[in-house]
Amino acid sequence: MTAAKTLKLGLIGDNIARSRSPLLHRLAGQQNGIEVTYDRLVPRDLGRSFDEVFADCTAQGFRGINVTYPYKEIAAGKVQVDDPLVRAVGAVNTVIFGEGTPKGFNTDHSGFMAAYRNVRGDRPTGTVLMIGTGGVGRAVAFGLAGLGTRSLRLVDRDPAKAEALADALRSVVPDMDISIWIDAESAAKGATGLINCTPVGMVGYEGTPLPASAMPGAEWAFDAVYTPTDTQFLTDAEAAGLSVISGWELFFFQGVHAWSLFSGLGLDEAGLRTSLLSIGEAA
Repeated sequence: MTAAKTLKLGLIGDNIARSRSPLLHRLAGQQNGIEVTYDRLVPRDLGRSFDEVFADCTAQGFRGINVTYPYKEIAAGKVQVDDPLVRAVGAVNTVIFGEGTPKGFNTDHSGFMAAYRNVRGDRPTGTVLMIGTGGVGRAVAFGLAGLGTRSLRLVDRDPAKAEALADALRSVVPDMDISIWIDAESAAKGATGLINCTPVGMVGYEGTPLPASAMPGAEWAFDAVYTPTDTQFLTDAEAAGLSVISGWELFFFQGVHAWSLFSGLGLDEAGLRTSLLSIGEAA
């Protein structure tokens, strides 16, 4: 448990002007009587590389940072990762600074599992199509493994990246049936779950990675994008009768889990959710 009355945190990523992470952690601090500063750190806006910004965090006394697109896999190579599962994921979204080498964690992995269970309970995932196998995709894929998924179809513009994720998954879950597809629309046929782990649909990357016509017949959909929450992907899925899990749910739970790592303190999760949503509606 932290004895500090202030907590210096930050987020490194591109296109994060609308990130709600600063608000989430400031509200978490308020619940615990701690002043939280949470800086948005965009390397290109700072005129610095990711490595330089990361090094600055240590020098400037940050307790910890979150890392988002497109730096999660780069960050994994700069930290000590004690959890073998997170090492297999190969992506880090939470870093703790202290004595010695910074330590890396992945709360996207645990956050996705919590988000899925919050919406679908213990219902099985069934056969899942996942589009995008980058940092968040890797975390979600291992989350799917933890939820019991045993049939996974991967789509990526870079098949080698998808193959690398498949190999990493098989090293942990050897009985998982993993296939690599080029065309998402074809891969969606017969799938129970549909997942977008690309930036397509977020502010600045409008569109959808899967046509609406490919969605009927599936049961549920998840979009890792949460700015905006009502992406075209999820809007189309809901119109097709699917149960939808928004990227906001992943954002919320990964943030709750990151807060625990940053501070060692608990949270009134229901109160935090209410505050975030009410402020969001007023903004």
